[in-house]
Amino acid sequence: MSDEQRNTVWRFAMIFIVIALGFVAVLAKIVYIQAVERDEWLKVAEKQVPTNRPIPATRGNILDCNGRLLASSMPQYYIYMDTRVPALHEKKGELFNKHIDTLALDLATIIGDKSPAEYKAKIVGAYRHGEKRLRVCENRINYLQRQALEQNKLIKKGKYKSGIFFEDQHRRIKPYGLLASRTIGGIYGEGGSGNSGLEKGFDKELRGVDGMSSIQRIGGRNESVTVEEAQDGRDIVTTIDANLQDIVENALLAKTAERNAKWGCAILMETQTGYIRAIANLDRSEEDGKYYEAQNHAVQRVEPGSTFKTIALMAALDDGKIDIDDTVAVSRTPWKYFSVTHTDAHPMDTILTVRSALAVSSNIALAKLITRSYEGSARKFVRRIEKMGLLDSVYCEIPGADKARIEVPKDTVTLSKMSYGYSVELSPMQLLMFYNAIANGGRMMRPMLVTAVQQNGEVEESFRPEAVKSSICGKGTLRDIQGALHDVVWDDHLGTAAAKLWSKKAQSKLVNIAGKTGTAQLFMRGHGYSGKHHRMTFVGYFPEENPQYTCICMIEDPQYPYDAGMDCGSTVRVIAEKTMAYTGCYVWKDGERKLVKR
Repeated sequence: MSDEQRNTVWRFAMIFIVIALGFVAVLAKIVYIQAVERDEWLKVAEKQVPTNRPIPATRGNILDCNGRLLASSMPQYYIYMDTRVPALHEKKGELFNKHIDTLALDLATIIGDKSPAEYKAKIVGAYRHGEKRLRVCENRINYLQRQALEQNKLIKKGKYKSGIFFEDQHRRIKPYGLLASRTIGGIYGEGGSGNSGLEKGFDKELRGVDGMSSIQRIGGRNESVTVEEAQDGRDIVTTIDANLQDIVENALLAKTAERNAKWGCAILMETQTGYIRAIANLDRSEEDGKYYEAQNHAVQRVEPGSTFKTIALMAALDDGKIDIDDTVAVSRTPWKYFSVTHTDAHPMDTILTVRSALAVSSNIALAKLITRSYEGSARKFVRRIEKMGLLDSVYCEIPGADKARIEVPKDTVTLSKMSYGYSVELSPMQLLMFYNAIANGGRMMRPMLVTAVQQNGEVEESFRPEAVKSSICGKGTLRDIQGALHDVVWDDHLGTAAAKLWSKKAQSKLVNIAGKTGTAQLFMRGHGYSGKHHRMTFVGYFPEENPQYTCICMIEDPQYPYDAGMDCGSTVRVIAEKTMAYTGCYVWKDGERKLVKR
């Protein structure tokens, strides 16, 4: 072997030995790291893993039928400052010292919660201590305030020179304040899910889908990098008209406050569609005696009292058990039926027709008529009511709405009390739905509060009016009931909502109203039914000659004297007059008032 060949072999051998030694060294290092330094390196690795943070989706808006905001998520901001940024410390803090006074002045002027001196002292103190995340202002600011602050010369230089940055927070607001507040509902915290009302019923649509950001180390700094964009929530369009809502709430508030009632509820429904144009719930506060939207009484069932008489008579008329002109004797003395004694609020010794019995709202007459018709067949009575659609599950969009309770009585004594609204329970919304069907030619419409779900103004899902029942009774029965409801308001001798002495009750010179009063004694725990505490109701429709709206007013425990026609009937009258004026259903032609369809 030549010298040149030996040198070549030697060189290859050295190269192999070096590679082998390097491999052994790398392998030894790996073993050492895994066996000895494993925990330390895992800690380092954990620090390098990007930190994921959710990007909250902006919750969708709740709009009235004209597109006005009833609930919205408005952006608000916290102001922070990283006083350690190098630019603020260069040349002995030249940039910081140059702008601190104007920054403090702008903060004090635009936000207004501290003086310039206080802001300066706070920021200078944080600057000297090198605070990384100083909350410049404790409270959140709005978008206009942020825009104004961004004109400050230091802030305009950006967060890498000024150290100042804004963090978004969204706050749920109701531009109309307490208007329809209980129906709109609320959410948990600032960015939580809906906990009541439409906020809860349409939480999935309103909530949207959160995005994701990642805090990563870029160029020696922690930067927020968007990994997935948030999908903002969709808007829901309600049937509520903010102007009509204002009319209804003000009328209800005036009466509940005047009567010092425990609570009041009023609902206005569009007859042909079932659209709820206004819904008000007012509770008296035990602390200050003022009224606030607290509970959704509109969908909570209660004993309806005499408004149920219309339902009972409709069943008997449609079953052919009685005729509208049949007669029944009533007297000033109570009528005892087995173990129960029935009395009238308007006692008289006379003979009433079925029609006039409803107009004067005689408990004795109704108890006699219904027990005479269904004694021994109470199940048939309840089944007939079921056919009207009152017990159907098709209902409005408010979560937790109570179902009606109308059960087959175990005895005829209970049946006699059911005839005028005891031992049964209906919510104001269900009563409204029934009377609206009378106004609507027998067609029962589902109460509706939402007509559409939309994104960026584009409708993605719409909801049409829906009939619960095409007809709640025969045409003849319907005409008889409509006539009796007319008398309730316009029979000055018998009608419980007719004009008496100085009170107009439900009678109006501007719009014709038909409907029914209801009075129910309240059941007091441990004491039974009280003759001193009552629930008053009036439910009716207008204009009677071509119904456009149906309205119910229910007032709980008003002060003495009690009168459903005076308390609730007059409230519905005020609502009807102002509604007709607002909607322009009436026009003047040839010196006469004419009804026109909108």
